[in-house]
Amino acid sequence: MAEQPDLRSRLAEVPHQPGVYLMKDRLGSVIYVGKARDLRKRLASYFMPSRKQKADLKTRALLETIWDFQIHFVRNEQEALLLEGKLIKQYRPRYNVSFRDDKRFLLAKINLRDPWPRFVLTRLKKDDGARYFGPFAHSGALRGTIAWLNKEFGLRSCRTRIPTEKDYKHCSADVIRKCSAPCVEKISHQEYLERVEQAAELLEGKGRRERLKSLHQDMEKAVARLDFERAARLRDIVQNLELTLNPTRQFSRGRGVPTTVKPLDDLSELADALQLPASPGTMECFDISNVSSNHIVASMVRFVDGLPDSQNYRRYRIRTVAGQDDFASMAEVIRRRYSRILRQSAEANPDAVESQEGVIEAMRRLAKEGKAPITLPDLVIVDGGKGQLSSATGELQRLGLHELPIIGLAKKREEIFRPGESDPLVLSHDTGALKLLQRIRDEAHRFANNYNELLLRKRMKESLLDDCPGVSPKRKATLLEKFGSVERIRKKSAGEIAELPGISLKTAEAMLQWLNR
Repeated sequence: MAEQPDLRSRLAEVPHQPGVYLMKDRLGSVIYVGKARDLRKRLASYFMPSRKQKADLKTRALLETIWDFQIHFVRNEQEALLLEGKLIKQYRPRYNVSFRDDKRFLLAKINLRDPWPRFVLTRLKKDDGARYFGPFAHSGALRGTIAWLNKEFGLRSCRTRIPTEKDYKHCSADVIRKCSAPCVEKISHQEYLERVEQAAELLEGKGRRERLKSLHQDMEKAVARLDFERAARLRDIVQNLELTLNPTRQFSRGRGVPTTVKPLDDLSELADALQLPASPGTMECFDISNVSSNHIVASMVRFVDGLPDSQNYRRYRIRTVAGQDDFASMAEVIRRRYSRILRQSAEANPDAVESQEGVIEAMRRLAKEGKAPITLPDLVIVDGGKGQLSSATGELQRLGLHELPIIGLAKKREEIFRPGESDPLVLSHDTGALKLLQRIRDEAHRFANNYNELLLRKRMKESLLDDCPGVSPKRKATLLEKFGSVERIRKKSAGEIAELPGISLKTAEAMLQWLNR
């Protein structure tokens, strides 16, 4: 059994700060994502013996599965909520329910190209030239803030794109909501756009402190006059503005996660630990996913300067390996990846290799000259121990890439295996070098599993006719075009099916017997 990390000693190093935590199982998969105002207190509650005794079945199962955890620091609760939602959508942990659908946080949008721009709420950001604000964690506070902005700056809220005098006759917004009524030219176009700009700047947080201070003063004056109704309205406005305008970073997939990690420092530390001649600016990591013998797949993720380069991720279906064999599968994907790089480079530069120049030196030179279609990485990482590393190293040697740096990272104890070294290298869990390797390994694992799930879902959607004896792809297409579904085919007689071209009565009888089995 793998040796579990000392979570209590790691817990003692967690600060009392807001953030998001990821619980992982023994395979390194993220099984739960949560947020906390105080990370130390929240994580400590997971490891209290009384917690497991009082927990329900689902929580108890989660507690028994936790093997390790990872944390990300944020500045406030709004950031924690946004980051939690982003990570749940990214990892889809089995113990999370919220945020696993496609629902997104609200954004505010205003299209300055409209004749009379107005604020609208949306959940999808498009490349339409409009100006977007957010996303915002608190939808109720955002709606209240937009309503207050419209009233405060006299902005219109009617849906008509170009309001006219006819629309004005059926609208009382200029009286009730203090609309500036641009539809009947109570305000000039230039002045209206200036008000729009002022509201947009405030929504971005500019002048936030001064505005809140002024509202607080108005609220205190209302209380002094015993006008508690107005004071309550001002209090609600202030609360909405504080939730909406609180400085919040936006998190995008892949590069938006806030951590204390410094990628370039981690790369330098990794180079020192592995005794590399320079920081590995480009790294490629491989992982094998064989949930079943039907779909054995592999992934290759590429990191540049310590950050994901998702445009150059690759995924593979294993072709030459029968059954579940991680070693042979790793050898195949390494062979396919780097033989392709060498082949494409040779096709693009047939006379590029100079005398007394090795393969790697030639590839590096071509990369500097901008002549290499795909550059070789500075470090290759395989997910696994000695077996996977040996298989990958053997393929690199057969391709003439003897000196290409390569390591294996085993999940059990996070041991680093190197060619020619019998003992693994063990780095402290606090080092940036190991955290960098864990990030790229986890990303490769996620990408491989996602591909396997994609193929599994595709297979489940395929018709039973694929496995039916005597049914070719052409016959399958003919049957589905005529009858629409397998269920309808089951209800037909053999004679009705045999009326289709290319299907005999005997074939139809055998097919129905198999489908109704």
